[in-house]
Amino acid sequence: MRDLRKEFVEMLKAEVKPAVGCTEPVALALACAKCKEVLGEKVIENKILVSPSIYKNGMCVGIPGTNRLGLKIAAAIGIVGGKSENGLSVLEGMSAQEIKASEDLMDEGKLSIEPADTTQKVFISVEFVGDNSKAKVIIREKHDNFTYIEKDGNVILDVEKDFMPVESATQKKTTIMDDSSVEEIVKNVEDIDFEEIKFLLDGAKMNLDMAQVGLEKKIGIGVGYGISESIKEGLLGDDVINNSMKLTAAASDARMAGLDLPVMSSNGSGNHGLTAILPIVAYCQKFPQSDERLARALAISHLITGYIKNFTGRLSAMCGCGVSASTGATAGIAWLMDESIEQIGGAIKNAIADLSGMICDGAKSGCALKLSTAASAAVQNAALAKRDCYADTVNGIVSLTVDETIRNLGKVSNDGMTITDKVILDVMNDINKVK
Repeated sequence: MRDLRKEFVEMLKAEVKPAVGCTEPVALALACAKCKEVLGEKVIENKILVSPSIYKNGMCVGIPGTNRLGLKIAAAIGIVGGKSENGLSVLEGMSAQEIKASEDLMDEGKLSIEPADTTQKVFISVEFVGDNSKAKVIIREKHDNFTYIEKDGNVILDVEKDFMPVESATQKKTTIMDDSSVEEIVKNVEDIDFEEIKFLLDGAKMNLDMAQVGLEKKIGIGVGYGISESIKEGLLGDDVINNSMKLTAAASDARMAGLDLPVMSSNGSGNHGLTAILPIVAYCQKFPQSDERLARALAISHLITGYIKNFTGRLSAMCGCGVSASTGATAGIAWLMDESIEQIGGAIKNAIADLSGMICDGAKSGCALKLSTAASAAVQNAALAKRDCYADTVNGIVSLTVDETIRNLGKVSNDGMTITDKVILDVMNDINKVK
């Protein structure tokens, strides 16, 4: 067994971060804030390109501080009041005056945001021109990863060669997760010094705080609020599954509505963070655990989520909350149930067999429905595995081993669903034209 403790801790610190607002429009706001800072003057002309995946995910989502939806208001806020040093919290703490100025800028109708001709999932290019200068920035691969910065023809940063878009799996940049295994992840997490992963507990509190807001009143569709009221009426049972659904959906209700509060993200997504964390929190509310055991379960959840995302891609036609973060939470809960490595693998197999067909049709209020399903599945599939109820033979895309199964899921996502993603975006564009 390889000793990967240091690498996994570094990965957790890089991939588990606070974020305010949906990650795709936040990334655009971050790029616009940076480009405006580099320009150093009023923006007269703009050209903004985003990958189709970011275009899809940012089209219908609420933005913190305003009642408006989508990428244009996020870009405007980034230009007016964004500070790039705040990273994925770039939208946090905007004043009423800044929001009003951002809405006025959007209403001028001069912001140009178009899908880029790229197969890369995370790509943002922002070019601004002022009276005296021009600037350009590019974000690739990760939502806060700047790969190119230029002002007046002078290149300030250029690591584009390291992050150029890949056209096939054979060209994919190698990572530690390429040849890792579920067993390695679990065993290494069990041996990590608690102090090194203690920060993960902050995410449990942060995401629970967001959930509490969504439970107080109907926000968005009101999925979490509706489940909570149904539990109070006795229509639904007051059990781990329903409370897991309640917390996770309520947090998504509030976040997708644009509530100006941070959540702890996971692997580049706030909703992934909600799904990877809150089902585990719900389990611990029913079956209390020490802070150390909670932190280790969360570490397993985030790392399994990242392990799956390594093969399915940062953004996908599949719902990452369902196929990645829910599976991560499944593994974390299974570990808290003291399941064996084989049973944890069986729980993950169950999760993939259960939710692999869930599509991603962008970030919006309806995500709370998907997250409630994902949260329910996390608890159910861990509970089934504890009783050795899981496929131990070839079963659809579920293979003999859990690691082969995860790689099969990646093949379906990358090779099989490219056309699905395009069709989803076409349908969403047609709907928005009608609106």
